[in-house]
Amino acid sequence: MRTISEVESETKGTHLHLTKTDKKKLISVLSVLLLFSVLNGTMFIVSIPDITLHFNLLPSHGSWIVTGYIIFFAIGAVLYGKLSDIYPIKTILLIGVSLFALGSLLGFFSINYAMVIIARMLQACGASAIPAVVLIIPTRYFPNERGRMLSIFSTMMVIGSGIGPVMGGVIAGFLNWQYIFLFSSFSLFTLPLLKSLLPNEEKKDGRTDIPGAILIALGVGLFITFITTFNWYFFFLSAVILGFFIWWIFHTEFPLILPSMFKNKLFRVAIIVSFLGMIIMFSNMFITPLLLREVYGLTTILIGLVMFPGALFSALTARFAGIWTDRWGSERVCFFALILIFISAILLSSFISISPWFISFAFIFAYIAFPFFQTAIASLISCVLPENQIGIGMGIFNLFNFMSSAIGAAIIGKILDYSTIGVSINPFVKETGEVATYSNIFIGMGFLVVLNGLFFYLATRKKYPKLSKH
Repeated sequence: MRTISEVESETKGTHLHLTKTDKKKLISVLSVLLLFSVLNGTMFIVSIPDITLHFNLLPSHGSWIVTGYIIFFAIGAVLYGKLSDIYPIKTILLIGVSLFALGSLLGFFSINYAMVIIARMLQACGASAIPAVVLIIPTRYFPNERGRMLSIFSTMMVIGSGIGPVMGGVIAGFLNWQYIFLFSSFSLFTLPLLKSLLPNEEKKDGRTDIPGAILIALGVGLFITFITTFNWYFFFLSAVILGFFIWWIFHTEFPLILPSMFKNKLFRVAIIVSFLGMIIMFSNMFITPLLLREVYGLTTILIGLVMFPGALFSALTARFAGIWTDRWGSERVCFFALILIFISAILLSSFISISPWFISFAFIFAYIAFPFFQTAIASLISCVLPENQIGIGMGIFNLFNFMSSAIGAAIIGKILDYSTIGVSINPFVKETGEVATYSNIFIGMGFLVVLNGLFFYLATRKKYPKLSKH
C-alpha cells in the first residue's frame, strides 16, 4: 500500500513551457484575480447598512447582498470545477472574469435594489470561476511547483479576507458604496494577459450534466438559505433535492460528480478535514471583529488595523507553505497548521481582555495557518485524484469551503444571540458576561481543532502509516 508521500510524489499534468518572466506574469495576474474574487465577497459586508439606507430597506433584505453572492459563488465553484475537466481552462477563465467585470459595472450604475442584487449574483457567477480554475492550474501545468504556487494563491485569499472589510469601509466612507462595484470592475484589465499567457487546449471527452447541475444548485442554494435564516422549510426542501441529486448521479451516464470519487479514502478525509478546519478559521475571522467592537469599542478602521498584522505575517510566511508541502508532504503541513490554529484559539481564550493588540498578536497564528492549511489540503486533493477528476475535486473543495464560511458565521451568530453563560470555563479568565462568552467560544474552537486533528490521524494511519520525504 502506498504512503501519502508516495502518492504526492507522482507528477501528472501537462507542463506549460513559459519563460521565467512570463511565468511570473501568469502567477501575478492569477494572484490579482484571486484577490479581486475574495475582496469582492468581503468588501460589501461593511457597506450593507449604507445600501439598505439608500434604498430604504429592512435589514433582512440587505443581507441578501452577501447571502445571494455566497449562494451563487458556492454553486459556481462546483460547476466550473466540472467544466474545467472538459473545456479549456483559458475559455472558462476568460468567461468568468468577463461576467465578474460585467456584474461590477452593472452594480456601479444600479438605480434600484433589484439591479444591485442582480449585479451581485452576476458577479458571483463570474468570480466563482476564479478560485475553481486557478487552484487547478498548478497541478495541470506546473506539477513540480504545485506546492509553491498553491501557497501563493492561498495567501492572496487570506489577505483578501483580512483587508476586504477595511477596504470596503474606506471606499464607502470616502466615496460611496457604488465605488466598491467600480473597484471590482478593474479585473477586466487582466483579460489580455490571460489570453496571451494561458495555452490553447482542445475540448476533452465528456458531457455537461445539466440536470445534475440544476439539482445541486437548488439543493446547495436552499441549504445555505437555511443556514442564514434557520427556516426549517428550506432545510427539508434542500434535503429532498440533494437526495434526488444523489440518486441521479448513480443513474446517469455522465454525472456531474462521479460517485466513485468518494470511494477514494484520502479524498473523503481531505474534504472532511478541510470542511471542519475552515469552519474554525472562518468562525475565527467572523468573531474577532465582533469581539473588538463589543468588548473594546473599536471602529471599523481600527478593527482592520488590529487584524492587518495577521494578513501581513501570512503573506511573509506563505512561501514556506509550498516549500514545506513539497518537501515534507501534505499531512505534516496540515498538522502544523492545526497546531497554529489551536495556539491562536487558546491564546485568544486565555488572554482575551488584556488589550486589542494582544488580540492582534494571537490572531497572527490563525492567519499564518490559513495558507499552510489550504496549500496542504489542495495539494493532497490534486495528488490523490485522477487528472480528469481534479477539476470537479477542487470544485467540491471550494464548495465546502464556502459552505463552511456560512455555517461558521451562522453558528457563532446564534451562540452570541442566545448565550446566557456569564462565567468562563477557562481558569485564566476571571471576567464574566461578554468576555466570558467570547472566551468560551475560543475554547470550543480549540477543542474542535483537537478533534479534527485526531480524526485526520486516525483516518490515515492504518493505510498510510509512514511518510517519506520527497
